[in-house]
Amino acid sequence: MAARPLDLVLLGGPGSGKGTQAERLSLHFNVPHISTGRLFRDNLKYETEVGAAAKPYVDRGELVPDAVVNQLVQERLAKPDTRAGFILDGFPRTFAQAEALTDMMTLLERRLAGVLYIKVSDEEIVRRLSGRLTCRDCQSSYHSQFKPPILEGLCDACGGELYQREDDAPATVTARLATFHRQTEPLISYYSSGGLLFEVPGEADVEQVTERTIAAAEKLKGL
Repeated sequence: MAARPLDLVLLGGPGSGKGTQAERLSLHFNVPHISTGRLFRDNLKYETEVGAAAKPYVDRGELVPDAVVNQLVQERLAKPDTRAGFILDGFPRTFAQAEALTDMMTLLERRLAGVLYIKVSDEEIVRRLSGRLTCRDCQSSYHSQFKPPILEGLCDACGGELYQREDDAPATVTARLATFHRQTEPLISYYSSGGLLFEVPGEADVEQVTERTIAAAEKLKGL
């Protein structure tokens, strides 16, 4: 009997580390990490039909409509490399997208193995993001507490100036968190009621969170 695909969704607030954990799960289980951000960039770069539909919204800095996002994800999930499973990061973000994902899985004759929610307090997220620094030249990332540069204000790699991105300013982070809670709390209830939600405590060092995340996914793989 063929092994059941390890189809996982990762949920987490901005700065929760879910992107890092998605990458590590992808490597550990040898299944693709599907990031909606990367999907948008690739489709815009290669000027695909879906990319063309998304471009006007991206150019204006607006949210891309669910219909376009859903099409993007559905096309990606249908590719052969997802047969053993996938790690979905950045989708669903809303209740409507969660329902659309359920429909996609039905069309694929599959069902989610689980949804891992990397839980980090708002206070910790503000602390993490408001200390983040980026190089203007090579885009290398640093953190005033966790990964300071050797020389204050200068990139270790290229010597470029380090700056704080506008979306990492404390007021902006607080606004992003408000949006996350408004959109995500219905998803937490939705997946919890279906017995699919598993909370992973995310307030530890990266290696500890990785151990917890992989352990949770291993349990789901064995179900």
